[in-house]
Amino acid sequence: MQLSLPRSPGVYLFKNDKNEIIYIGKAKCLKSRVKSYFQKNNPVAKVGFLVQEHDTVAWIPTKNEIEALLLEAQLIARYEPKYNVLLKTGQPFVYIVFTKCLDTWNGRGHLPQLKIVRNKKDKGFYFGPFLHKGDARKMYNFLRQVFKLNICNKSIANGCLQFHLGNCAGNCKDGFSVRDYVFRLQLAMDVLKNNQKPFRKKIKEKIIEYNTELAFEKARKLMQYLDTFETIFETLSTKFKESKFEPAIFHATAPQKINYVQTSTQLQELTKAEKPIISIDCFDISHFQSSYLVGSCVRFVNGKPEKNSFRRFKIKTLTQQNDYACLQEIVSRRYRNSDDIPDLVLIDGGKGQLSSVEKIIPQANCISLAKREETIYGKHFKDGIKLDIQTNIGKLLIALRDYAHHFAISYHRLKRKIGKN
Repeated sequence: MQLSLPRSPGVYLFKNDKNEIIYIGKAKCLKSRVKSYFQKNNPVAKVGFLVQEHDTVAWIPTKNEIEALLLEAQLIARYEPKYNVLLKTGQPFVYIVFTKCLDTWNGRGHLPQLKIVRNKKDKGFYFGPFLHKGDARKMYNFLRQVFKLNICNKSIANGCLQFHLGNCAGNCKDGFSVRDYVFRLQLAMDVLKNNQKPFRKKIKEKIIEYNTELAFEKARKLMQYLDTFETIFETLSTKFKESKFEPAIFHATAPQKINYVQTSTQLQELTKAEKPIISIDCFDISHFQSSYLVGSCVRFVNGKPEKNSFRRFKIKTLTQQNDYACLQEIVSRRYRNSDDIPDLVLIDGGKGQLSSVEKIIPQANCISLAKREETIYGKHFKDGIKLDIQTNIGKLLIALRDYAHHFAISYHRLKRKIGKN
């Protein structure tokens, strides 16, 4: 098999002839790793079945191995490939969070705390994601111990037993200094947020001190912590964000065998357009329990994303979920300039969604794609046409719909995060 993969770190995706992702992996060197799957007499039985079932291999280069590892986990959780066992369900990451913002905390309400969590639910300052959960927990425990950040729920005049053992911040006792506690919490945040070189230096000096005192067990534990910190700090330095890979994810997950010149003509025939379909806009709506209503519009020209024409919308006229009204709002805002209407407008939805949009832009060539049935609706096929995902049109429209969906979801998550903070 001829492979033109780069020698950089990254994530690779095996796909079958239906363009379904059947395996996702990460590699230090993409070319070498993927090539190894096609060596004769591979002792791993799963590899033989995977190679036999696969049709194409796609890949996404990353900056380093850690970025590849984090992206791999995110994609496995998103697509759940049949040959991946680990990381297939649930949240693969943990985060270290400082609840509430220390810079704006007004001294009222619950004390800000250091926590380790699986999801970003509480307001606060988050560090992560960390895939090495054990290392993240060691760092979390170390910070709580060193800076005395454990909070208890007792009320004892002279402090609880854990306070006298040095394991409690002392909020249980009379005269507890909230100011000193918040200062220590800020120092712990600085360890993760700022340059870690001074912190590493202090740890190494402490190890030498313990060895000089023949306290070898204490020195050994600090060495273990130092190894843990290196992993944590290296992860933090990557500043991983899945959103920055969205264009690459689209190209990797989109069908690779589309002749777009042919497809544009086929779309013209299907929709009875006057000319081949060169530009396509796709709209999607996202919300969470009828709140944080947002919309997206992505544009593709000749089958490729035209990012300068992408748009994200915060729904302004509604506070409750109404997909029809939401679509009408974002479509009317998108095409205030009627000269910017593309050759085809694709709506994520069914008959109702399509009808609501056609009222806004009757001059446009519009179709909709319903998720459940994978059925398309249009002016010339009002009862719907079952989409064949093996055709060029099927592959293209589903890829566009999924791209618009992920673009909307990423904006929706951002709005929820801002809303909570």
